[in-house]
Amino acid sequence: MTAEAFSDGAAVPALAPDATPEAIRDALVGEERAEFERRYRSALVEAADSLDLTGVLDVLRAYHRIAVQTQHRGAHVHQRLLDKARSITTERHNPDAVSVEAHRGRLNRRLDF
Repeated sequence: MTAEAFSDGAAVPALAPDATPEAIRDALVGEERAEFERRYRSALVEAADSLDLTGVLDVLRAYHRIAVQTQHRGAHVHQRLLDKARSITTERHNPDAVSVEAHRGRLNRRLDF
């Protein structure tokens, strides 16, 4: 018997157009795109072995959120954010950081009106 013999004619739910693997991949930038492709392929292999799509859907959900934010902010802005985060992590220095004293001074000036 084929799968069609058991079908009740109900449509299989479809992913939203911006939540397909291809749309998610296309919305991501650089290293996040490569990481998505790696994790998605790994989840597909696991799903083939376990017959459980939970891992695949988890990857799609997680990267869909990142893709939406990337599109909302713009790819260049998002890439700058990633670059700055990498720089802060590796160099342990944020050139745009404000000292505690300077921040306290700003707060005090705002509270004094």
